[in-house]
Amino acid sequence: MHRPAPLWLALFVTLAAAPSAPAATRAYAGDGRPRTIDTAPGPGVAPYVVPTRVEPHLSTAQRLALLRAHIKYVFVIYQENRSFDSYFGTWPGADGIYSQPPARTPGFVQPLQLPDGRWTTISPFRIGPAEHAADSDDIDHSHPLMLRKLHVVGGVPRMDRFALTEERKYSPQGAPSLRALQFGELAMAHEDCDTVPILWHYADRFALFDHVFQTVAGPSTPGNLSIIAAQTGVTQWARHPDEAFTGDGAKGPGVPVVDDADPLWGSPYDPNPAAQRMPYNPHDTAKTAAHRDAVQHNLTFATLPLTLQGGDLDATVQKDTRPETDLADLRGDVRAISVRGQRTVDWRWYQAGYGAPTPAGADPEDAEGQHASYVTHHNGPQYFGYIANNPALRAHLADLSRFFGDLRDGRLPAAGGVFYIKGGYRNDFGLKPADPDPRVQARFLGDDDHPQYSDAQISEILVARAINAIAASRYWSDSAIIVTWDDSEGDYDHVPPPQRNRGPDGKWLGNGPRVPLLLISPYARVHAVIHAPGNTASVVKFVDRVFDLPPLATLPDELEGRKLGELHFHLHGLGPEDALTPDVTDLLGAFDTARLAGRAAPLPASYAEVPQAWTEQLPGALGLDCKALGIVPVDRQLGIRTTLPPQFNPRPKTTPTPVSAAPR
Repeated sequence: MHRPAPLWLALFVTLAAAPSAPAATRAYAGDGRPRTIDTAPGPGVAPYVVPTRVEPHLSTAQRLALLRAHIKYVFVIYQENRSFDSYFGTWPGADGIYSQPPARTPGFVQPLQLPDGRWTTISPFRIGPAEHAADSDDIDHSHPLMLRKLHVVGGVPRMDRFALTEERKYSPQGAPSLRALQFGELAMAHEDCDTVPILWHYADRFALFDHVFQTVAGPSTPGNLSIIAAQTGVTQWARHPDEAFTGDGAKGPGVPVVDDADPLWGSPYDPNPAAQRMPYNPHDTAKTAAHRDAVQHNLTFATLPLTLQGGDLDATVQKDTRPETDLADLRGDVRAISVRGQRTVDWRWYQAGYGAPTPAGADPEDAEGQHASYVTHHNGPQYFGYIANNPALRAHLADLSRFFGDLRDGRLPAAGGVFYIKGGYRNDFGLKPADPDPRVQARFLGDDDHPQYSDAQISEILVARAINAIAASRYWSDSAIIVTWDDSEGDYDHVPPPQRNRGPDGKWLGNGPRVPLLLISPYARVHAVIHAPGNTASVVKFVDRVFDLPPLATLPDELEGRKLGELHFHLHGLGPEDALTPDVTDLLGAFDTARLAGRAAPLPASYAEVPQAWTEQLPGALGLDCKALGIVPVDRQLGIRTTLPPQFNPRPKTTPTPVSAAPR
């Protein structure tokens, strides 16, 4: 029952080589006769497609000059835990689940064991509203288990142990339990526009990248560091080998960061007086108080918050209250950034629960008056003492509610900047999941898209609210909006990531599996699939390009770390990946050169805005699905109908299958 229908083995799609999806791609049935997969834009998008004949041929320097002339505001909506295939694996024109024959698709058929001891196989299968796919339990995405899922053999990831690795986590030996089987099955499930129609709407209208990987194979914290640093501490490891992570990196402090240990700053071990500490979720406070190894080292490598300070950096770091530890590894970087004399570029990290509770009281508060929705280990800047202990830099961190107020009231700086947006454990707009089960209603209230506590549809509504607010503001005409995810959740993805380097344990460090990335802008290409390879560092590289910043990889202390990595560990390329690392796109391929050059009109705000009802009600209540969008996923165009495993349960932990209901 786990094998997909035979038709899966007979049909496949051949991707077009063009950088954006053409009107159609070729597909072949088992009899060898070609079939056509429609990738053409719909009637609401087609009028905005710029004809090829209008596109000017520009040098890289010309494109950069035009980009800098038009883009002043970069917004990064940073969501959680979805692989590319789990959300967009059936997007027409993307490198997806059915883009090659099953035999040529890594991991398409994977082993799995049944509770009666028999072995079977499992392949990707679709879940949707009937399975309440918006609310699923969390599967393992720790660094060591992620490596097992990749199944690296001879330096090449086979991508074929997602299901079995997940199953074995819960039943390491012998025949698995039903719960273990269901977790293994969950790793192979994927969704489409019936579950996340708003995200698919944006992919339809703007640019979707299909080869962006996690910088490090692992959980959320590495992604939230990479999005501002283009690394997770490889240079700190090279400079301080005694700070390396130990064992397999599953838990505990250590660099490069590959786990979710909470930041030192704000924890019970923070040396600062309690009144001066960073916010901390109360559950994390209790956890770290009981387990010192749940707290990370002070991180001391360079990030965008330093380069964005420009010529003012030297004066800014004088305000650090613990410079002897915070800045010891950065003296050369600070000097190099300061002497360039560039203007300061503002930045902000808006995160749910960081500040005081909202007046509406939508979210409970802890004993210190902070939102309980705060996910401490998702705040990348909080890990760096030179931010946490510097009032001037710490002031750039704010609650998510302030983001919407700043847009509404026009409080963003006139000169532009970089603005990160993150949700948390609870949404502030009073929405609850569509699934009426009281256990789901109580648990899945988050809006950052993290399985186990966030509802996928509530989470895409947060994305829509943010984009609508930007489009309605004075900032739209000068903006670029990036929507991406910090890790792949441990969900199946078929594209093997490139190996960048090895960690202290001698094993694969990164990259990890693909994550989706959408780019939205008045100057974006429309209905485009961009195949350029990249990773989370691509966001940093894009910011470097837009604001003409010195790449983190070229700063003197980071270069020294790179040399020490070669000397101590015989590893080449240990450093930030926003420069000097091949095949890391700067995302410029998402921009339409005709729009940048003035040969085609910029996209109006109305093109980006979604109806207000989409931001207030769940898609099911509005009849919003693939059909309503006019999008037909690849599997349906090919006539593929996947079959759910008979024991499938998207929430083996939250809503366990009763023993009496389990198949015999």
